[in-house]
Amino acid sequence: MSSVCTRSSTFNFGGTRSEFVGKLRALCEAGGVTGLAGSGGGGGGGGGAGGGVEEKRISKSTDDIADSDERDMTNTQLWFRGVRPSKFRHVYGLPTRKECCYTDISVVRSGNDGNFCAVNPTFLAIVADTTFVVIPIATTGRIDFQCCKVIGHAGQILDLKWNPFDDHTIASASDDCTIKIWNIPEGGLVNNLTNYVTELVGHKRKVLHIEWHPTASNVLLSAGFDHTVCVWDTGNTERPLLNVIDCHVDMIYSLAINRDGSMIATTSKDKKLRVIEPRSGIVVSEGICHLGTKCSKAVFLDNGRILTTGFSRHSDRQYAVWDQHDLRKPLTQEVIDSSSGIVTPYYDYDTRMVYLAGKGDGNIRYYEVVDEPPYVHYLNQFLSGQPQKALGFMPKRGLNVHQCEVFRFYKLHAAGNICEPISMIVPRKSTLFQSDLYPDTLANLPAIGAKEWFQGRNVSPILMSMKTGESIMEVSNGKSNRNSIESKIQRTHSIHLTNGNQTNGGTNTNGHTVSISNGTDKNHQQQQQQQQQQNGGNYGSNLTNGNNNNNHSISVKQQQHNSLNKENEQLDNRKSDNNTKKFAFLSQPTIPDYRPQTIIEKSQKTSTNQSTKFHQLQAIFGQQTTNHKDIANLQNNLLSNSRNSSRNSSLENINLLNSENELRKAFNKQADEIKSLRKTLNVSEKRVRELEAEVKRLQQQLKQHQ
Repeated sequence: MSSVCTRSSTFNFGGTRSEFVGKLRALCEAGGVTGLAGSGGGGGGGGGAGGGVEEKRISKSTDDIADSDERDMTNTQLWFRGVRPSKFRHVYGLPTRKECCYTDISVVRSGNDGNFCAVNPTFLAIVADTTFVVIPIATTGRIDFQCCKVIGHAGQILDLKWNPFDDHTIASASDDCTIKIWNIPEGGLVNNLTNYVTELVGHKRKVLHIEWHPTASNVLLSAGFDHTVCVWDTGNTERPLLNVIDCHVDMIYSLAINRDGSMIATTSKDKKLRVIEPRSGIVVSEGICHLGTKCSKAVFLDNGRILTTGFSRHSDRQYAVWDQHDLRKPLTQEVIDSSSGIVTPYYDYDTRMVYLAGKGDGNIRYYEVVDEPPYVHYLNQFLSGQPQKALGFMPKRGLNVHQCEVFRFYKLHAAGNICEPISMIVPRKSTLFQSDLYPDTLANLPAIGAKEWFQGRNVSPILMSMKTGESIMEVSNGKSNRNSIESKIQRTHSIHLTNGNQTNGGTNTNGHTVSISNGTDKNHQQQQQQQQQQNGGNYGSNLTNGNNNNNHSISVKQQQHNSLNKENEQLDNRKSDNNTKKFAFLSQPTIPDYRPQTIIEKSQKTSTNQSTKFHQLQAIFGQQTTNHKDIANLQNNLLSNSRNSSRNSSLENINLLNSENELRKAFNKQADEIKSLRKTLNVSEKRVRELEAEVKRLQQQLKQHQ
């Protein structure tokens, strides 16, 4: 029996477990074991009983063998045991036709493993030694590299990253120990760009990696050959360096940042994986990553885990999944193959797919990430005959949702001077929007500023709908969308909205309180709130005068509803319709006021006096312009006691506020452009002064030699 039941995989027997058991029984019968059928041929009932016991024992042993074999199988072998349900099981890569590629480009011939290609929905940037070229994303075909270069670094460029909140701002890291921030004009480059916006100097040796913060504006992280990680505020021209992390003892191989920017992960030449808090520089956890001596890479997953790629002790390429809070042992580790190219992981938070692409490989493997062991499931691979030098990837907001495109690479060919887009597509027959493939993704809006983040605040990123393009605010303090809209209105138009359930001065108010002020007197705002409370009570008392008034209010509601429907048909501008909805809660009825009639009459007189005083104060302290008159008219309409007031006047006032908002946005945009031009001019003047000083110094040296 022992000679027959040797340790063998079920695949060697060529079938499933039932086939394996059947063949094993046949072998046992050939070896002289009887009674496997339950009715032994020569033993009668006793033989049958003995056969049943023997059958159970052999069945148990075969089950143990099969289970132990399953535990020893890899993910690739277990895939043949059955098909795991997944909507991404049939994802395939679609290469682009040659006329839609970017040809005749000068691909850098460096041996570094940096990011030589960066993409956003507007531009494509490709490194060309000490310069890089910026191409509009729609300009395909043959590229003229002599008219769209960005020139300014003294050494080779090692990394490029677009600002996630500004498609016209890009950061470049170089061998000259500097990081430069560039501003690309609208429509792309017509001539070579030589003036940078900001230069970040802090590393003592070449800068290897840079990463923008995913939620905070103007925050950039960099890792250099001097074994340090620097945290920068690119908007601060005086002191841009916020923090220097010097916990590494050897060369840093990779730099990754998690979804909300609260943690970073690094891999280094000392074979360690570290998770670091970037503001304080504290190492949260560390552990031995991959035992090979070659470069390793890391990327954060969305479930508190980290995926790394590297090499084993025998130079086999492998990947591993780690718990970011415990790096002593990987959760899972698998061998990929025995090639020598460095594998870079690319993770998609929306689909939970990770793509592994090796330098010099012609294929891209992709896996699906799950929350239970083995944590990563192999799906398929994209195969091509051309090896890749580097890859860039398009942000999700730049994908084609009608083609069911879930990821897009921009592949730099190792030979041929071509940049080829490769689309990863889920095959669907329908061209309509697929909500299961496109959850809300990252928007190009910062959630907080650099100062707030550096003070210790962590905020989830702002998301946007892939269907409508509208952004959805998600902040850690749990504020509702309505409160965020109210805060925007307060900042823009000084309209203060407070919930009716709040308590002002120890007195509970009913309904919604609206106050309009010019920002000159806080005491006046408190008086206006008291006036609005009394007016709300007066209107509530009018609602209790009988059924006639109730019927009249119902008819008014019907008239308003009909007029609103007619007006909505005429409003083609979606923005004005959205702003109208912001004030829809003002049409809700207030709770009746059951106070005595004498108190109500007294409050009416007081409210009239306060309204008159409000206009007097506005005439004294406010500027008598058309805009203030329009705001005063809006205040009178919002605080009016009559429910029969015309809806058209309020809509006109809202349109006026929209026009004012647009003018302010245009003014702010022009102010930002002027500020940017001033910065550029200052940098140019500084450079001119430096060159003049250098010329004088050279002239003096020449005179001394003469």
